[in-house]
Amino acid sequence: MMNGSRVLEGYMPEFDATVVTRILDAGGRILGKTAVEDLCISGSSFTSSKMPVLNPYDATLSTAGSSAGSGALVAGGQIDMALGGDQGGSIRLPASWCGIVGLKPTWGLVPYTGISVIHPCIDHTGPMTRTVEDCALMLEVIAGYDDGLDPRQPPNIVVPEYSKLLNAELTGMKVGVVKEGFDKCQNTAVDSTIRSAMNYFKSAGASVEDVSIPMHITGRNIAAPIIFEGCYETMVQGGAVAFGFPGFYPTTMQQATARGIRTHLSDVSDTLKMAALLGEYTKQRYNHIHYARAMNCARLLRKAYDDALANYDVLVMPTIQKLPQKLPAKGSSIKEKIEKSNETLSNTAQFDVTHHPALSINAGFADGLPVGLMIVGKHFDETTVLKAAYGFEKKRDEK
Repeated sequence: MMNGSRVLEGYMPEFDATVVTRILDAGGRILGKTAVEDLCISGSSFTSSKMPVLNPYDATLSTAGSSAGSGALVAGGQIDMALGGDQGGSIRLPASWCGIVGLKPTWGLVPYTGISVIHPCIDHTGPMTRTVEDCALMLEVIAGYDDGLDPRQPPNIVVPEYSKLLNAELTGMKVGVVKEGFDKCQNTAVDSTIRSAMNYFKSAGASVEDVSIPMHITGRNIAAPIIFEGCYETMVQGGAVAFGFPGFYPTTMQQATARGIRTHLSDVSDTLKMAALLGEYTKQRYNHIHYARAMNCARLLRKAYDDALANYDVLVMPTIQKLPQKLPAKGSSIKEKIEKSNETLSNTAQFDVTHHPALSINAGFADGLPVGLMIVGKHFDETTVLKAAYGFEKKRDEK
């Protein structure tokens, strides 16, 4: 289990993550571990230590990341379903640029036990599939309480049979289109594709209205120190476990990660080096005050979305505000590579911080490339998110 990095080369876990055990118990067959970015610190698909992951629609383009291999293999038909991890968008981003369905569930709905940690406050895992029905089926298998091993989970979690609750009719559903989610893609192919796709909601019976959430843009700056400083303390300093975390500790993974970082840090991606340098700098110079302030502001960001969701069943916006981009050319500068690693995150990272469920589904194609629509719902209301996606999907596929 390399987690995309030389840091863990040669490491073999001695037990399965809870989600893997549940898939096996339900009759699933695990074909292998898919490629991810170097310790999952990238929103593109070129930092994995073995090779870049290529977009199934154009091999010169990125799949986005960090769950890049899962997105590419599901889109290419080599596997039926995959798991992804999401701390800044890493399920939804590859889902968007690969044209599939990817769901970041509510924080705590799906146990994270046995999975390499980036930061407990933003760690999520969830399904990546070709259809909404498959996504719902996989979610009902992997969700649910893990006997206290993951303290992110409330013990009274109820897991519906999501796959049996889907309905193509969305009569009475209210969809809010978040204006600020289009700020970087106005008058582009992504903008027009998403706007046009709103007709699928309308034809399924939903009402669609624009809604303004100004703090959505500020939320990008709130998410950044939580991701980068949290990642540094947990992954780089803590060996991919969180000190003081009242859950289960995979100790051999902790030791393998710590050894690898001590001996192979020079071998990691420029993006991961940047995160480590930034984390150490902000710790030494500012005592992580940016992280602390961001965690305090996360409450306000969460309330901004909750206030909007009091008036709408779901909120929607582009998953990524641009079409799939070129992979960096050989000899690209460090600056260019770091910028490409972070160019996809403007709409997604906020919901890792606020813990709302968020799903990406293909809204259509522009210039032959997939465009993702993100659907966001109330906490632990995956049923409504999946219903909205299913109704949208059915109308989209009638074309």
